[in-house]
Amino acid sequence: MPFVSPPKISTPPVVILLVEDDDDDVLLISKTFKTDVVRSQLFRVEDGVQAIEFLRRQGQFADAPRPDLILLDLNMPRKDGREVLKEIKEDVDLRLIPVVVLTTSESESDILASYNYHANSFISKPLDLVEFRQVLAAIREYWFSIVKLPRS
Repeated sequence: MPFVSPPKISTPPVVILLVEDDDDDVLLISKTFKTDVVRSQLFRVEDGVQAIEFLRRQGQFADAPRPDLILLDLNMPRKDGREVLKEIKEDVDLRLIPVVVLTTSESESDILASYNYHANSFISKPLDLVEFRQVLAAIREYWFSIVKLPRS
């Protein structure tokens, strides 16, 4: 009897919201998350005001999908990541979305504040490009291959 491969199960892509104002970091992150390992859709907003609008589907983001994971920079214009994190985790409709703080900060007060606001992880961006790629690959592996995320 010939071998028949099982039908492929089509799973929806993982939706990632990247809240990041640095174009170079966005380029590197988007390249790292484009793999065959995990299908993902990466949406980028440039500041905290846009992040909240995206999450609440307001204005230009009325048709935005609900993210499965948020990568959040802390230091941004208009509304910083600390304020965004606090708003997300205080909102009953948003609080279950995992938030990974991905920032250049190594400040103990930023780490403490992030976890006090219920960040799921705090990761300092390495300055070395190779190390940064390794960190991003580890994030991808952990959040999309190991952890079970609640699907929206």
